[in-house]
Amino acid sequence: MGDVGHLIVSVAAFLGAHSLSNWKPLRAPIEARYGKQGFYLGYSVVSTALLVWVIAAALNSPTVVVWEQQPWMRWVPPLVMPVACLFWVLGLAQPNPFSIGLGGAGYDPARPGIVRLTRHPIIWGLGLWSGAHILPNGHLAGLLLFTPLFLLCLMGARILDAKRRRSLGEAHWRAMADLAIFEPHALLTELGWKRILGGLALYPVLLWLHPMVIGLSPLP
Repeated sequence: MGDVGHLIVSVAAFLGAHSLSNWKPLRAPIEARYGKQGFYLGYSVVSTALLVWVIAAALNSPTVVVWEQQPWMRWVPPLVMPVACLFWVLGLAQPNPFSIGLGGAGYDPARPGIVRLTRHPIIWGLGLWSGAHILPNGHLAGLLLFTPLFLLCLMGARILDAKRRRSLGEAHWRAMADLAIFEPHALLTELGWKRILGGLALYPVLLWLHPMVIGLSPLP
């Protein structure tokens, strides 16, 4: 069970780094020295490295079956991941004062884009990715990998909403949020076909990389 312990430590480090990123005594001096963009760049690098560690630890863990995989379960990730890819690309391609991503610089409340659908597209993409992988990975390592990440995504949207309400001020936050109503035609116009096609193009890239990185085909 030593490898399982390694996985637990790596997951705890990943979640701990996420929590520490919001700890003012640590974050404030880093932002003061390197600016917000420098902080987010450094945090992204650290998060990516820790996620790679978590995945490597999961791949090296022994197989302890919690439930048997059924053939239909393998269809869940391939059907869900195109939507997750869209959320990731659209969330990274447009300014967003409410969530992680490019930040609020250049955000137009009259043309909120993906914010018409959700204030937290990147978090929803990560939630769809982790949630879709829970069902076909009914072994201990898979559950230790994907379940904490899925729960973090569920909590992350509320946590970020509370933070942005405080930083932007309730009146300003509410004024911008109320403008981002769901209108399908406006949403498609503001997203633009280039961004949508970019999100869909990410999916075959991930399909191609999956066997090389994970060692397994993601297709049923």
